[in-house]
Amino acid sequence: MTSSDVSPRESRQLAVASATLGPWRTAGAVGVVGGAAALGVDLITLHWSLGILAGPASIALFLFFLVGGVGSVVGRRGGERRLRRWAAEHPWQTALAPAGALAVTNTITQFLLSSDGVFASILTGLWHAAILGVVIGVVGAVAGARRRDNA
Repeated sequence: MTSSDVSPRESRQLAVASATLGPWRTAGAVGVVGGAAALGVDLITLHWSLGILAGPASIALFLFFLVGGVGSVVGRRGGERRLRRWAAEHPWQTALAPAGALAVTNTITQFLLSSDGVFASILTGLWHAAILGVVIGVVGAVAGARRRDNA
């Protein structure tokens, strides 16, 4: 299945479907541990404020989508083989699904848990999602290039 065989709508659907192949249970555990560690650091350093949960929640969401997204582009186990191959061949498109989900959830979290307004929350969600998308895309592209070189 080449890029020319797939419409833009189908490409988006494949990106979301391939993102579901990630190790989401492991990602949840990593997110909880990372968020709890960040909260612990805030509590120990007496960095208390009204929005003490906003930073750790943001870190937890980032780690959750990072582990799940990277696992979806480089993972080799489980799921349909053709979908995994599509994800490996299109890491940047696959990275858009977790990045978009992070943008939405992080924006809502920042707005509800911090003293930020709507625009500051949107900006925070977008730049975190941009960083996540770049990291997942680069990792997927490098892993795909290594796989092609070894084959």
